[in-house]
Amino acid sequence: MTRTRPAPAWPAALGLLAGAALDHVFPDPERGHPVALFGRAAGALERRMHAASRARGAAYVLCAAAPVVLAGAALQHRAGPWRRALLTGAATWTVVGGAMLGREAGLVADALEAGDLAAARRRLPHLCGRDPAALDEKGIARATVESVAENTSDAVVAPLVWGALLGLPGLLGYRAANTLDAMVGHRSPRHERFGWAAARLDDVVNWAPARLTAVLTAAAAPVVGGSPLRAWRTARRDGHRHPSPNAGQAEAAFAGALDVRLGGTNVYGMRVEHRPELGEGRGPGAGDIRRAVRLSRAVHAAAALLAAAGSWALASRPAPRPARG
Repeated sequence: MTRTRPAPAWPAALGLLAGAALDHVFPDPERGHPVALFGRAAGALERRMHAASRARGAAYVLCAAAPVVLAGAALQHRAGPWRRALLTGAATWTVVGGAMLGREAGLVADALEAGDLAAARRRLPHLCGRDPAALDEKGIARATVESVAENTSDAVVAPLVWGALLGLPGLLGYRAANTLDAMVGHRSPRHERFGWAAARLDDVVNWAPARLTAVLTAAAAPVVGGSPLRAWRTARRDGHRHPSPNAGQAEAAFAGALDVRLGGTNVYGMRVEHRPELGEGRGPGAGDIRRAVRLSRAVHAAAALLAAAGSWALASRPAPRPARG
């Protein structure tokens, strides 16, 4: 009987490393980015399917995300080793957003250091949905550091984790789920029920990556002169206090690593949230934004190496032998 040769382990690992590296070399295009194109298509579908119904929202998530996952699985199954590496690299570059995160946060820091509060307020919406109008320098710095921390998990570690576990469909499926949450998962009169499924799916797919982000942040704390033990203790003590089951893990770990205090009152349009404080240090300033970016880059590098190693290990497992009759 002829045995089928197992697929080689190196293409996915190489693609993950190459894509993570390319994220720092080639900036995202201003027009025609695949994630933006998906968002427009999902927006059109939402307008057709919307109803104040959790069931309709769940159907919407399935209709929007399933074709992306199936397309990724089909491409991966049919591709040879080198094509699979290229596809994985291209998908990783597409869905990982670490470099853009660092660039946007750096522009906010530039404005604050130049004393241009108005420019900093204009840049902040590129990072988060918080209303910058009433924020002073400290408020903008805190919002930026919190955004860097949260998006290090959502835009860097999580897609790499799912890429390591499932390859191309994992990368594309994760980004689809995260994009749908950003579009309809937030609390608003229109999406209170319709967006429930998108929000819960995002919570599920980010649960493990958020906690891995906390571990990697603690390990990388010396890069910014921080204490790994303090970062880990802060994540363990304060991470669960955040309204999000996942964002608090990364934010608390960053607070401990940077020795700053995050959390407090946030304004989102007409909605005001009073969040518990994370960490015990001083309030962050413009310089802490740059430290947060350096920490995020260190976590990015560690996550890419870990994802490649994990992908290789999973693909190298021996196939189970068929039972003998």
